[in-house]
Amino acid sequence: MKKGQVYEGIVEKVDFPNKGIVKIEDRKVTVKNALPGQKIRFSVNKIRSGKVEGRLLEVIEPSTLETREAKCPAFGPCGGCSYQTISYEAQLNMKLKQVTDLLAPVCSDYELIGIKGSPNEWMYRNKMEFSFGDEFKDGPLALGLHKRGSFHDIVNAGECKIVHPDYNVILKCILSYFEDRDVDFYHRLSHTGYLRHLLVRRAVKTGEILISLITSSQENVDLEPLKEELLALCPAVSGGEAVEGKTLEGKIVGILHIVNDSLADVVQSDKTTVLYGREYITEELLGLEFKISTFSFFQTNSLGAEVLYSVARDFIGETKDKLVFDLYSGTGTIAQILAPVAKKVVGVEIVEEAVVAARENAKLNGLDNCEFIAGDVLKMLDTIDEKPDLIVLDPPRDGIHPKALSKIIDYGVDRMVYVSCKPTSLARDLVMLQSRGYKVEKVCCVDMFPQTVHVECVVLLSKVQK
Repeated sequence: MKKGQVYEGIVEKVDFPNKGIVKIEDRKVTVKNALPGQKIRFSVNKIRSGKVEGRLLEVIEPSTLETREAKCPAFGPCGGCSYQTISYEAQLNMKLKQVTDLLAPVCSDYELIGIKGSPNEWMYRNKMEFSFGDEFKDGPLALGLHKRGSFHDIVNAGECKIVHPDYNVILKCILSYFEDRDVDFYHRLSHTGYLRHLLVRRAVKTGEILISLITSSQENVDLEPLKEELLALCPAVSGGEAVEGKTLEGKIVGILHIVNDSLADVVQSDKTTVLYGREYITEELLGLEFKISTFSFFQTNSLGAEVLYSVARDFIGETKDKLVFDLYSGTGTIAQILAPVAKKVVGVEIVEEAVVAARENAKLNGLDNCEFIAGDVLKMLDTIDEKPDLIVLDPPRDGIHPKALSKIIDYGVDRMVYVSCKPTSLARDLVMLQSRGYKVEKVCCVDMFPQTVHVECVVLLSKVQK
């Protein structure tokens, strides 16, 4: 088997997150973006340390799991929703098996609760980040998502199905505005151009919409007419008549212009100007209210987050008269859900803006027994004199730094709940937790991202009594 060779084979299974496994000449080849049961053609593009990786060239025959047509016209080129030809029930079963396969070598003898689906299979996201660019070199202006496998090409996302139709109305309005004025996008290699990103947030419960246009400072474009065009789409603001597919159901509460001159292809602010309204939306979660700004971390599936956090709350159990640590606390959602029935909750989060938001949200919800600390968990634990009774862990995708995990274990609390957005990181961290005296009691998966390869897990661990 040599690099560059082309083979055909049947995908035997898909390991988390999207690694299709094909057996060729008694060798296991990993081919990303394939589905179980598909007959595919692929080229070998990496052979290292006995591991072989291939690049998908063509699906010759579909999988028997593919029982429905793709809903989105951008399916294929846009790599976001690669599972949408599979029924939702089959998606859930596949994700559950991927997680249990990952945990099997690590732990056994635990109660598997199964997998809980998202309340909404479609139109579930409360945030989308779009990029300006072109669909092909020197093509017309595009506004959407990166083409699968490409750093440069952008797929127009005007019919995206995992967001509310309001997103598509906004996207088409903004794209048309800059097309008519022949405004160029920011070219990532030459670092020239104006239009960079569009970030839209829409609260599921309140319908509030925040629109953030991110540009460079290289041109002086009049955005006042754009503001007026956007507000005219919104009957709740303009007083106009609602027209399905052409006006907004929700209410625009803020339009921001964010200048970003960073050379990196990231969304950040050097300067923010409020063109209209305010800089945040409000969302409701399990009876609590949360302010969410442009850059706030907040679960992107609001209704799914209620399922996820309900599982976490059930797993943590009795909290009366107990001090709870919420580590990697983000905007303090879990902390505030636990606070009403706990003695005190201490949240630690490295992103300072998230901590500011957490404090504001706790005040908004009348919770005076929440304390939020900005800083790295590894360092901040040394500065907290109090000792927790219970710990909730909700780390980023890479999991927990081994030194931080060791400090967490040293507290010796009776129960810990680990909320994971990347099961491979979870499986790695469970090895240390179990070697240091904790047992996995319960595991429940929660699907926060239907049609995609991602899945969340909630794990209850208890201290083994000697």
